[in-house]
Amino acid sequence: MPYELDSRLVVGVASSALFDLQESDKVFRLEGESAYREYQEEHIADTLAPGVALPFIKRLLSLNDLRPGDPLVEVIVLSRNDPETGLRVMRSVREHGLEITRAIFMQGRSPYQFMGALNMSLFLSANERDVKEAIAAGYAAGRVIGAPAADLEGTDLRIAFDFDGVLADDSSERVMQAEGLAAFHANELDNADVAMPEGRLTEFLRGINLIQDVEEELAATVANYNRRLHVAIVTARNAPSHERVVRTIQSWGVRVNDAFFLGGIEKARVLRVLRPHIFFDDQLGHLTPAAHEVPSVHVPFGVVNERSKS
Repeated sequence: MPYELDSRLVVGVASSALFDLQESDKVFRLEGESAYREYQEEHIADTLAPGVALPFIKRLLSLNDLRPGDPLVEVIVLSRNDPETGLRVMRSVREHGLEITRAIFMQGRSPYQFMGALNMSLFLSANERDVKEAIAAGYAAGRVIGAPAADLEGTDLRIAFDFDGVLADDSSERVMQAEGLAAFHANELDNADVAMPEGRLTEFLRGINLIQDVEEELAATVANYNRRLHVAIVTARNAPSHERVVRTIQSWGVRVNDAFFLGGIEKARVLRVLRPHIFFDDQLGHLTPAAHEVPSVHVPFGVVNERSKS
Protein backbone atom coordinates (compact mmCIF):
# COMPACT_ATOMS: atom_id res chain seq x y z
CA MET A 1 0.00 0.00 0.00
CA PRO A 2 1.40 3.46 -0.89
CA TYR A 3 1.86 6.03 1.85
CA GLU A 4 -1.10 8.41 1.53
CA LEU A 5 -0.70 12.17 1.95
CA ASP A 6 -4.26 13.39 1.34
CA SER A 7 -5.36 12.98 4.95
CA ARG A 8 -2.33 14.75 6.43
CA LEU A 9 -1.04 18.28 6.79
CA VAL A 10 2.00 18.32 4.50
CA VAL A 11 4.64 21.03 4.76
CA GLY A 12 7.69 21.46 2.55
CA VAL A 13 10.73 23.08 4.12
CA ALA A 14 14.02 24.09 2.53
CA SER A 15 17.23 23.35 4.40
CA SER A 16 17.79 27.12 4.47
CA ALA A 17 14.65 27.50 6.61
CA LEU A 18 15.45 24.59 8.93
CA PHE A 19 19.10 25.41 9.56
CA ASP A 20 21.55 28.29 9.76
CA LEU A 21 23.47 27.91 6.50
CA GLN A 22 25.32 31.23 6.52
CA GLU A 23 28.79 29.67 6.68
CA SER A 24 28.02 27.07 4.00
CA ASP A 25 26.48 29.69 1.71
CA LYS A 26 29.52 31.92 2.16
CA VAL A 27 31.77 29.11 0.94
CA PHE A 28 29.52 28.56 -2.07
CA ARG A 29 29.39 32.26 -2.98
CA LEU A 30 33.10 32.97 -2.56
CA GLU A 31 34.70 29.71 -3.64
CA GLY A 32 32.20 27.95 -5.89
CA GLU A 33 30.38 24.64 -6.00
CA SER A 34 33.44 22.38 -5.84
CA ALA A 35 34.72 24.02 -2.65
CA TYR A 36 31.19 23.90 -1.24
CA ARG A 37 30.99 20.16 -1.84
CA GLU A 38 34.34 19.64 -0.13
CA TYR A 39 33.30 21.83 2.78
CA GLN A 40 30.08 19.90 3.35
CA GLU A 41 31.90 16.57 3.24
CA GLU A 42 34.57 17.80 5.67
CA HIS A 43 31.88 19.02 8.07
CA ILE A 44 29.38 16.21 7.57
CA ALA A 45 29.56 15.25 11.24
CA ASP A 46 29.03 18.86 12.39
CA THR A 47 25.38 19.39 13.20
CA LEU A 48 23.94 22.51 11.62
CA ALA A 49 22.61 25.15 14.01
CA PRO A 50 18.84 25.78 14.14
CA GLY A 51 17.33 28.03 11.50
CA VAL A 52 14.26 30.24 11.80
CA ALA A 53 11.73 27.48 11.12
CA LEU A 54 13.24 24.66 13.18
CA PRO A 55 11.34 25.22 16.47
CA PHE A 56 8.07 25.61 14.56
CA ILE A 57 8.68 22.44 12.54
CA LYS A 58 9.76 20.48 15.62
CA ARG A 59 6.62 21.41 17.55
CA LEU A 60 4.42 20.80 14.52
CA LEU A 61 5.83 17.29 14.17
CA SER A 62 5.38 16.66 17.91
CA LEU A 63 1.61 16.80 17.31
CA ASN A 64 1.86 13.41 15.60
CA ASP A 65 1.64 11.78 19.01
CA LEU A 66 -2.04 12.78 19.01
CA ARG A 67 -2.66 9.99 16.48
CA PRO A 68 -0.03 7.29 17.01
CA GLY A 69 0.72 5.15 13.99
CA ASP A 70 -1.13 7.47 11.61
CA PRO A 71 0.76 10.81 11.48
CA LEU A 72 -1.28 14.00 11.27
CA VAL A 73 1.70 15.94 9.94
CA GLU A 74 4.24 15.16 7.25
CA VAL A 75 7.25 17.42 6.69
CA ILE A 76 9.36 16.95 3.56
CA VAL A 77 12.72 18.61 2.91
CA LEU A 78 12.81 20.45 -0.42
CA SER A 79 16.43 21.31 -1.13
CA ARG A 80 18.65 22.87 -3.78
CA ASN A 81 21.45 20.59 -2.60
CA ASP A 82 22.32 17.50 -4.58
CA PRO A 83 21.97 14.15 -2.80
CA GLU A 84 25.64 14.12 -1.69
CA THR A 85 25.76 17.58 -0.16
CA GLY A 86 22.32 16.92 1.28
CA LEU A 87 23.74 14.21 3.53
CA ARG A 88 24.77 16.82 6.13
CA VAL A 89 21.24 18.24 6.08
CA MET A 90 19.65 14.87 6.80
CA ARG A 91 22.20 14.07 9.52
CA SER A 92 21.38 17.39 11.15
CA VAL A 93 17.67 16.57 10.88
CA ARG A 94 18.33 13.39 12.83
CA GLU A 95 20.57 15.06 15.43
CA HIS A 96 17.91 17.67 16.16
CA GLY A 97 15.36 14.93 16.77
CA LEU A 98 13.15 15.89 13.82
CA GLU A 99 10.91 13.10 12.56
CA ILE A 100 11.59 13.90 8.91
CA THR A 101 12.40 10.96 6.67
CA ARG A 102 11.41 12.23 3.22
CA ALA A 103 13.36 14.68 1.07
CA ILE A 104 13.78 15.93 -2.47
CA PHE A 105 17.27 17.08 -3.51
CA MET A 106 17.63 18.88 -6.84
CA GLN A 107 21.08 20.27 -7.60
CA GLY A 108 20.86 24.04 -7.97
CA ARG A 109 17.09 24.04 -8.53
CA SER A 110 14.13 24.52 -6.23
CA PRO A 111 11.73 21.56 -6.01
CA TYR A 112 8.67 23.70 -5.14
CA GLN A 113 6.95 22.53 -8.35
CA PHE A 114 6.37 19.18 -6.63
CA MET A 115 4.14 20.80 -3.98
CA GLY A 116 0.90 19.90 -5.74
CA ALA A 117 1.92 16.29 -6.33
CA LEU A 118 2.79 15.93 -2.64
CA ASN A 119 -0.34 17.66 -1.29
CA MET A 120 1.71 20.43 0.36
CA SER A 121 -0.16 23.41 1.77
CA LEU A 122 2.99 25.36 2.68
CA PHE A 123 6.59 25.79 1.54
CA LEU A 124 9.12 27.61 3.73
CA SER A 125 12.52 28.79 2.53
CA ALA A 126 15.10 31.50 3.16
CA ASN A 127 15.61 31.84 -0.61
CA GLU A 128 13.66 34.89 -1.75
CA ARG A 129 13.67 33.94 -5.43
CA ASP A 130 12.35 30.43 -4.78
CA VAL A 131 9.53 31.78 -2.62
CA LYS A 132 8.51 34.44 -5.14
CA GLU A 133 8.49 31.88 -7.96
CA ALA A 134 6.36 29.52 -5.89
CA ILE A 135 3.89 32.33 -5.09
CA ALA A 136 3.76 33.31 -8.78
CA ALA A 137 2.98 29.68 -9.64
CA GLY A 138 0.00 29.74 -7.28
CA TYR A 139 1.49 27.90 -4.32
CA ALA A 140 1.52 28.85 -0.63
CA ALA A 141 5.06 29.88 0.22
CA GLY A 142 6.92 32.17 2.56
CA ARG A 143 10.45 33.43 3.20
CA VAL A 144 11.66 33.00 6.76
CA ILE A 145 13.34 35.99 8.38
CA GLY A 146 14.66 36.80 11.82
CA ALA A 147 15.70 34.28 14.46
CA PRO A 148 14.33 30.95 15.67
CA ALA A 149 12.17 30.85 18.78
CA ALA A 150 14.30 30.70 21.91
CA ASP A 151 12.45 27.72 23.39
CA LEU A 152 13.45 24.79 21.20
CA GLU A 153 11.80 22.23 23.47
CA GLY A 154 8.14 21.93 24.37
CA THR A 155 4.91 20.70 22.81
CA ASP A 156 2.67 23.78 22.66
CA LEU A 157 2.54 25.47 19.25
CA ARG A 158 1.41 29.04 18.66
CA ILE A 159 0.81 30.18 15.07
CA ALA A 160 -0.13 33.74 14.10
CA PHE A 161 -1.39 35.03 10.74
CA ASP A 162 -2.01 38.40 9.22
CA PHE A 163 -5.32 38.37 7.34
CA ASP A 164 -5.26 40.34 4.06
CA GLY A 165 -2.78 38.94 1.56
CA VAL A 166 -2.12 35.89 3.75
CA LEU A 167 -5.32 34.07 4.74
CA ALA A 168 -7.47 36.15 2.39
CA ASP A 169 -6.61 37.54 -1.05
CA ASP A 170 -5.59 41.17 -1.54
CA SER A 171 -8.86 42.54 -2.99
CA SER A 172 -9.55 44.73 0.03
CA GLU A 173 -5.93 45.79 0.28
CA ARG A 174 -6.16 47.02 -3.31
CA VAL A 175 -8.97 49.35 -2.27
CA MET A 176 -6.81 50.58 0.59
CA GLN A 177 -3.81 51.22 -1.61
CA ALA A 178 -5.81 52.91 -4.39
CA GLU A 179 -8.35 54.96 -2.41
CA GLY A 180 -7.15 55.22 1.19
CA LEU A 181 -8.29 54.17 4.64
CA ALA A 182 -11.75 55.77 4.62
CA ALA A 183 -12.66 54.06 1.35
CA PHE A 184 -11.30 50.78 2.68
CA HIS A 185 -13.51 50.92 5.80
CA ALA A 186 -16.54 51.92 3.71
CA ASN A 187 -15.95 49.00 1.36
CA GLU A 188 -15.61 46.52 4.21
CA LEU A 189 -18.72 47.83 5.96
CA ASP A 190 -20.75 47.60 2.74
CA ASN A 191 -19.49 44.04 2.18
CA ALA A 192 -19.42 42.81 5.78
CA ASP A 193 -21.51 39.75 4.88
CA VAL A 194 -19.66 39.04 1.62
CA ALA A 195 -16.91 36.47 2.10
CA MET A 196 -13.52 37.42 0.73
CA PRO A 197 -11.74 35.07 -1.67
CA GLU A 198 -9.32 32.67 -0.06
CA GLY A 199 -5.64 33.55 0.08
CA ARG A 200 -2.54 31.44 -0.24
CA LEU A 201 -2.51 30.12 3.35
CA THR A 202 -6.18 29.29 3.84
CA GLU A 203 -5.61 25.63 3.04
CA PHE A 204 -2.75 25.49 5.55
CA LEU A 205 -5.13 26.84 8.21
CA ARG A 206 -7.63 24.11 7.29
CA GLY A 207 -4.93 21.52 7.95
CA ILE A 208 -4.16 23.12 11.30
CA ASN A 209 -7.88 23.06 12.17
CA LEU A 210 -8.02 19.32 11.45
CA ILE A 211 -5.35 18.78 14.08
CA GLN A 212 -7.31 20.99 16.46
CA ASP A 213 -10.36 18.78 15.81
CA VAL A 214 -8.38 15.83 17.15
CA GLU A 215 -7.53 17.87 20.22
CA GLU A 216 -11.17 18.78 20.73
CA GLU A 217 -12.07 15.09 20.73
CA LEU A 218 -9.39 14.46 23.34
CA ALA A 219 -10.59 17.39 25.45
CA ALA A 220 -14.06 15.85 25.48
CA THR A 221 -12.79 12.56 26.89
CA VAL A 222 -9.62 13.40 28.87
CA ALA A 223 -10.05 15.38 32.07
CA ASN A 224 -8.06 18.64 32.22
CA TYR A 225 -6.64 18.09 28.74
CA ASN A 226 -4.29 20.95 27.78
CA ARG A 227 -4.83 22.03 24.17
CA ARG A 228 -1.42 22.39 22.57
CA LEU A 229 -2.20 24.10 19.26
CA HIS A 230 -3.29 27.76 19.25
CA VAL A 231 -4.02 30.00 16.26
CA ALA A 232 -4.31 33.78 16.19
CA ILE A 233 -5.00 36.49 13.63
CA VAL A 234 -2.97 39.66 14.12
CA THR A 235 -4.21 42.29 11.71
CA ALA A 236 -4.00 46.04 11.16
CA ARG A 237 -7.79 46.06 10.64
CA ASN A 238 -10.06 47.50 13.31
CA ALA A 239 -13.76 48.35 13.60
CA PRO A 240 -15.76 48.54 11.41
CA SER A 241 -13.66 46.37 9.07
CA HIS A 242 -13.20 43.64 11.70
CA GLU A 243 -16.62 42.10 11.06
CA ARG A 244 -15.79 41.04 7.54
CA VAL A 245 -12.82 39.07 8.86
CA VAL A 246 -15.02 37.13 11.26
CA ARG A 247 -17.77 36.51 8.70
CA THR A 248 -15.23 35.46 6.08
CA ILE A 249 -13.50 32.83 8.21
CA GLN A 250 -16.93 31.52 9.23
CA SER A 251 -17.91 31.14 5.58
CA TRP A 252 -14.69 29.31 4.77
CA GLY A 253 -15.41 26.78 7.51
CA VAL A 254 -12.18 27.55 9.36
CA ARG A 255 -11.56 29.03 12.78
CA VAL A 256 -8.99 30.77 14.94
CA ASN A 257 -8.66 30.93 18.71
CA ASP A 258 -7.77 34.60 19.06
CA ALA A 259 -7.93 37.77 16.98
CA PHE A 260 -6.13 41.08 17.44
CA PHE A 261 -7.64 44.01 15.52
CA LEU A 262 -4.93 46.61 16.02
CA GLY A 263 -5.93 49.50 13.74
CA GLY A 264 -2.41 50.65 12.99
CA ILE A 265 -0.82 49.85 16.38
CA GLU A 266 2.57 48.28 15.75
CA LYS A 267 2.07 44.51 15.61
CA ALA A 268 5.39 43.90 17.36
CA ARG A 269 3.86 45.14 20.62
CA VAL A 270 1.37 42.25 20.61
CA LEU A 271 3.71 39.67 19.09
CA ARG A 272 6.27 40.12 21.86
CA VAL A 273 3.60 39.10 24.38
CA LEU A 274 1.87 36.46 22.24
CA ARG A 275 5.25 34.88 21.37
CA PRO A 276 4.13 32.79 18.39
CA HIS A 277 6.51 30.14 17.10
CA ILE A 278 5.79 31.48 13.61
CA PHE A 279 4.07 34.61 12.28
CA PHE A 280 2.97 35.08 8.66
CA ASP A 281 2.53 38.53 7.09
CA ASP A 282 2.59 39.91 3.56
CA GLN A 283 4.28 43.18 4.59
CA LEU A 284 7.91 43.29 5.65
CA GLY A 285 7.23 46.50 7.53
CA HIS A 286 5.05 44.55 9.94
CA LEU A 287 7.63 41.79 10.39
CA THR A 288 10.99 43.49 10.83
CA PRO A 289 10.33 45.32 14.14
CA ALA A 290 10.03 42.02 16.03
CA ALA A 291 11.74 39.55 13.69
CA HIS A 292 14.76 39.19 16.00
CA GLU A 293 12.36 38.03 18.74
CA VAL A 294 9.51 36.40 16.78
CA PRO A 295 10.22 33.84 14.03
CA SER A 296 8.61 35.42 10.99
CA VAL A 297 7.58 34.53 7.45
CA HIS A 298 7.16 37.02 4.62
CA VAL A 299 4.46 35.95 2.16
CA PRO A 300 5.30 38.04 -0.95
CA PHE A 301 1.78 38.05 -2.35
CA GLY A 302 -0.50 40.82 -3.57
CA VAL A 303 -0.55 44.48 -4.39
CA VAL A 304 1.75 45.57 -1.56
CA ASN A 305 4.53 43.36 -2.87
CA GLU A 306 3.81 44.34 -6.47
CA ARG A 307 4.28 47.98 -5.48
CA SER A 308 7.52 47.21 -3.64
CA LYS A 309 9.04 45.89 -6.89
CA SER A 310 8.33 49.08 -8.83
